[in-house]
Amino acid sequence: MAHIATNTYAHISLGKVLAKPFVAIGNFLVKLGEANSRAKTVQRLNDMSDAELARLGLAREDIVRHVFRDYMYL
Repeated sequence: MAHIATNTYAHISLGKVLAKPFVAIGNFLVKLGEANSRAKTVQRLNDMSDAELARLGLAREDIVRHVFRDYMYL
């Protein structure tokens, strides 16, 4: 009986392996863009007066929590 060598990595496609770095870079760029947008929102809200923030139902100390409320629990 002859021994047949099998490739234990046959289930991993070459395309997926080659795509991984590009997927990671793409995910990083998306997160970077989202962070920049959120930073601009924080800056815009910080530039408002306390009266303007109150009209929006915000206190100055709650700006960051408000802007990142869907991203993380602060």
